[in-house]
Amino acid sequence: MDARGRPRTDMSQRIAIVDYGMGNLRSVQKALAHVVPGASVEITADPAGIERADRVVFPGQGAMPDCMGALRASGLGRAVEQAARTKPFLGLCIGLQMLFDRSDEGDTPGLGLLPGEVVGFGPTARAAGLKVPHMGWNEVRQEAPHALWRGIADGTRFYFVHSYYCRPSEPGLAAGSTRYPSDFTSAIARANIFATQFHPEKSSAAGLTLLSNFASWNP
Repeated sequence: MDARGRPRTDMSQRIAIVDYGMGNLRSVQKALAHVVPGASVEITADPAGIERADRVVFPGQGAMPDCMGALRASGLGRAVEQAARTKPFLGLCIGLQMLFDRSDEGDTPGLGLLPGEVVGFGPTARAAGLKVPHMGWNEVRQEAPHALWRGIADGTRFYFVHSYYCRPSEPGLAAGSTRYPSDFTSAIARANIFATQFHPEKSSAAGLTLLSNFASWNP
């Protein structure tokens, strides 16, 4: 932060990637270091490191009960909540799902920072002949303009690996949607939070563009 408490936009900024014992941490770190070569991109399990950071990324893969259990056990939960309230915050995959009230996966409470629930594709996708988990490249329709979509065409394909998706209960939270087999919310945005169900770190040039946009975003 600068002297007035605003996020720094210069390349010397500190970006913290939350290490809660799981997640695609190294790939995210490499992608961010590539698009912001002068920044300090640190994987950290230290709450103080998250508090010191100018921007915070919460990546993830795996199961929601494991994610929330690891946050509680590590003592990182409070630092993550505070970062999601006060700093430019990017959630990826589980990092999107844990922002909501609860998940059907293990009937797990989330952080409750955003209203809504996380539900599974279940028999609907299978009845349509689709595999669960939803894995591979799929189009993302941009539901609303946002700084993180800058330079990314509407309908661009991103890489997904997931069996659950968020169902926001607040109008206007959806920033992107994807069809599988019906439309689901694949990106959300509110104030200083942007989160995606897809993995930008695995999404080639478009994903790198989104990460670069995050590094210069001043919500």
